Amino acid sequence: MTPLSPEELQIIGLSLKVALTATAFSLPPGIALAYLLSRHNFPGKALLSGLTHLPLILPPVVTGYALLLLFGRSGPLGNWLEPMGIVFAFDWTGAALAAAVMGFPLLVRAVSLSFDMIDPRIERAAETLGATPFIRFVTITLPLALPGIVAGAVLAFAKALGEFGATITFVSSIPGETRTLPLAIYSLTQVPGGEAAALRLVLISVGVSIGALLVSEWVARTAARRVGRAA
Repeated sequence: MTPLSPEELQIIGLSLKVALTATAFSLPPGIALAYLLSRHNFPGKALLSGLTHLPLILPPVVTGYALLLLFGRSGPLGNWLEPMGIVFAFDWTGAALAAAVMGFPLLVRAVSLSFDMIDPRIERAAETLGATPFIRFVTITLPLALPGIVAGAVLAFAKALGEFGATITFVSSIPGETRTLPLAIYSLTQVPGGEAAALRLVLISVGVSIGALLVSEWVARTAARRVGRAA
């Protein structure tokens, strides 16, 4: 394979920026929501869980259109945020938002299952020793759930890296701004003679994904070993 062209490097860089941003901003609310669903019973819990996982079963185009209605420049949230300089429609930040929304259910599910596997008696023992809820969460629950958090983050990142339907509906496919790897591959398949370039980007996408999975597997195994030693 010949060296990457400037355009290909730009597409890869934008894809990684979108996926990493989506994952980073999803983690805090995802962990908080997963803990709430795992550890607490409250009215409307089933409804909240259903709404959280709704992007998994809705067609991605529907999710993207809903984001466009809400965060578009004429939408209620977009119209409110624009004076503050926060713009999502037809911008890379919108691609990150769409990717975050699509990957959020996978993150919450993995982290919630990780919290479910932690024996509540460990937390109760810390409570009897005077540890506050915040201290118990930060020093006991969160470290024990770390492998699940890493797994959830990897799933969210992978989903963000391959997100297509919601992204193209919400922010379109603008070269250098919103055209991530999936959108670039799709665009090339629509151009006569673009099959070779599309295949090249497919191979690049596979390589980037495999690299990300290998790194995440190493991080997950390292976290699991540390949790095992701490236990």
